[in-house]
Amino acid sequence: MNQSRRAFMVSATALALAGYAQRAHALAEGFVDATFYNEVFGYGPMVKDPYGLIDLPEGFSYRVISQVGETMSDGLMTPDKFDGMACFPMDDDRVILVRNHEVDPDEINLSAWGATHRLADNIDRSKVYGVYPDPDGGVYPLGGGTTTLVYNLKTKKLERSHLSLAGTATNCAGGKTPWGSWLSCEESVAGLKHGLPQDHGWVFEVPANATGLIDPKPIKAMGRFKHEAACIDPRTGVVYLTEDVENSLFYRYLPIDPRHLDKGGRLQALMIANQPSADTRNWNSPLWKQGGKLAVRWVDLDEVESPEGDLNLRGHAKGAALFARGEGLHWADDHLYFTCTSGGVGRHGQIMRYAPSPREGAQDETTQPGQLELFVESADRAVLDYIDNITIAPNGHIIGCEDRKVGTNHIKGVMPDGRIYTLARNAEPHEDDDSSNEWAGCCFSPDGQTMFVNLYSPGATVAITGPWDRFRV
Repeated sequence: MNQSRRAFMVSATALALAGYAQRAHALAEGFVDATFYNEVFGYGPMVKDPYGLIDLPEGFSYRVISQVGETMSDGLMTPDKFDGMACFPMDDDRVILVRNHEVDPDEINLSAWGATHRLADNIDRSKVYGVYPDPDGGVYPLGGGTTTLVYNLKTKKLERSHLSLAGTATNCAGGKTPWGSWLSCEESVAGLKHGLPQDHGWVFEVPANATGLIDPKPIKAMGRFKHEAACIDPRTGVVYLTEDVENSLFYRYLPIDPRHLDKGGRLQALMIANQPSADTRNWNSPLWKQGGKLAVRWVDLDEVESPEGDLNLRGHAKGAALFARGEGLHWADDHLYFTCTSGGVGRHGQIMRYAPSPREGAQDETTQPGQLELFVESADRAVLDYIDNITIAPNGHIIGCEDRKVGTNHIKGVMPDGRIYTLARNAEPHEDDDSSNEWAGCCFSPDGQTMFVNLYSPGATVAITGPWDRFRV
């Protein structure tokens, strides 16, 4: 081999190795498509945070606006386990955030009452849904619920915060209504059979403009199950609901009065047309591939208040399809997206896209059935892993929160063509393992310039700003 040929081969090898290294870095950061590994720049690589909390692309910054344990404006403590959240306009400068707290019935020490529970005596007990009989003989309000925050976008300061829903259990995610309220969902069917004086597993509506505790009224017609998230088609008023169990269903609620959900309605579960009791999870014998679309039908459910907590099992027996831990759910123009956290052959997660029928909810909807699409199925946890809460960014991208219990969690963006990029990286390791804190509750301010998101536990809410118009592929 002559010298010039040898030099060319060395150079080509070096370039190939450099390209491989770049691709390996891209895979590590998730700048790739879940199927074809097409690189996406997005907002660029993560810049290490000198404070060791959140790594962001160059030009972006964050501000911690609320943390667990802080005293709120009502004198109560900020509860832990920050989960689903929505942002509402208040005036030209201020927004309202309504935030869930996924505090279980036996986690009273994580509640707004403080470690000694002394603050529980400072609230109106008539505004408490459920209580917990403590082993020491006391009876305390359950620690789950919602807090409401008022944040000034102009001054970048939190102006006030207060408890807005009290005495509920394991409030995970929920959904924003078109009329300015938050549907807070209990991801628990704890109740009478577990020693509590009341059943849980309901949806509660929290007006964003509430200045104190609301009257907690469960919307029982929306079913009792391990609720996760909700969204509403603003054109029809149909409410869609996810369920966080390994053999979950995807639900819709047809309200009698779309503006007053507590007046009753009909609860149904999605079924794949001509494939009753289909399994969309792709775990054992895959049903479909990314990009596949299936026509759907809807199964009427009975005994929706489900005293046995078995609504998903009975719905599946009637033909409803199975999903792998339905979680994040968000409306987008004329369709919706929802996530299945552990779905897919590799169990790294799926994103479903549902396009409702033009006759959604009407008797003749089967003539033009809705279409369910497997929009994304992650084949590599470095690309997308355990996606949970989602929102839709002003540019139409899905923004999703990873919540794997091991490894580093990211905020990922998903383009309309399915390509995936990284938007943020949680740089704070847990003390007892190699995982980082979960992300939750992502949402945007009305002007699209601030993204709010939660760190789950220890809980913190952050406001992220930056050059949102700098995205490139």
